[in-house]
Amino acid sequence: MAKTVAIVGFAVEGEAALHYFQQAGYEVTVCDQDVHKQIPAGVASQLGSDYLANLDRFDVVFRSAGIHPDIILSKNPAIAQKLTTTMNEFLQVCPTKNVIGITGTKGKGTTSTLTAKMLEAAGKKVFLGGNIGLSPFSFLSEITADSWVVLELSSFQLSDIHHSPHIAVCLMVVPEHLNWHSDMQDYTAAKAQLFAHQTEQDIAIYFDGSEESKRIASASPGQKLPFFAPPGAFVQDDEIVIDGQHVCKTSDIKLLGKHNWQNACAAVTAVWQITQSVEAMRSVLTSFTGLPHHLEFLRTLDDVDYYDDSFGTTPETAIVALQAFTKPKVIILGGSSKGVPFNELAKAVTANNVRQAIVIGDTAPDITEALTAQGFTNITQGGSTMHDIVATARKAAQPGDIILLSTGCASFGLFKNYKDRGQQFQAEVSALA
Repeated sequence: MAKTVAIVGFAVEGEAALHYFQQAGYEVTVCDQDVHKQIPAGVASQLGSDYLANLDRFDVVFRSAGIHPDIILSKNPAIAQKLTTTMNEFLQVCPTKNVIGITGTKGKGTTSTLTAKMLEAAGKKVFLGGNIGLSPFSFLSEITADSWVVLELSSFQLSDIHHSPHIAVCLMVVPEHLNWHSDMQDYTAAKAQLFAHQTEQDIAIYFDGSEESKRIASASPGQKLPFFAPPGAFVQDDEIVIDGQHVCKTSDIKLLGKHNWQNACAAVTAVWQITQSVEAMRSVLTSFTGLPHHLEFLRTLDDVDYYDDSFGTTPETAIVALQAFTKPKVIILGGSSKGVPFNELAKAVTANNVRQAIVIGDTAPDITEALTAQGFTNITQGGSTMHDIVATARKAAQPGDIILLSTGCASFGLFKNYKDRGQQFQAEVSALA
């Protein structure tokens, strides 16, 4: 009799998982809160308000990353041993042990992409997936024993996994997703799962400048290796150096902002465990300009530069975006809350040549309060549409300024997600005349 499987949550990850489980001969039921969700013909479904009902009838229940396990278990307390994730399944069945997992609060996508590109430049067959927007099930059938897989992994994906990659990397860690995790300890405990199931033969790489990163990596029984400090890659005399080898000058790195030096050093440290091709690393660092919505330059109009950093959804990411530029800035801040304070962001606004702060969304009052407490009063309400937000920012800017969309907040409320926010910003900026 075929094993019965429930997939809870049906988006990109769920769709790829459905195909995998069908190929494996499982009987699959898709469970999703959206009663209008389009389910492939012939696939059983359980949609609407009762999407979590009676999940104990299935042999295995796979939750999509964004759905907290407690939500499922509150309705089905007896299925704790049956509940797992698609990422856990992938790590278990992946045909190669050559897997690199990368986590942290921010920089995961950039570091994962740098790592994959460096390995490709060194002649390796590489697959990149995970939280970056591509389910690893979509390329599972193409992986061979000598392939390398690079996975960007969020705390949502890691919180209940039982398998760890051969090389695990933890970047900078600061409070985030405290509307999903019960507290900071719960957040870091989820990150630590990336390392907890490694063996003594595996490698745990961590950001030397973060005690949280170091503590998370300490869950590994494998070799511990810092980056941004020797013996990992670090910056010395304005160059990235590892093991006595000079990879490239920091001034030649195409990614904007000193925070990307950390991401570059993380990628170099991980790739160095596989190949010591300095040329491959240098070629990527001196050509890769970044992912969409990551400090992405859009255009110059009336001597004002427009940058899209919509991916930045925490105060810390807005801070590093501010620090990436010395010119006067008009910054767009606000959105929906992740349960983190804005005190440090307000201090950064006062210290980084900000001409005007345009505040938007549900967090606008909290950001305004934090800014005024620091004595910063050049604050304008941006409006409820991207058209109005861009028009307000343009009116506030002067020749030589930068208009920066780096909200420090999630996008929900005004926009579907950070991509929608960034795409609307780009469309409005492109339409300016």
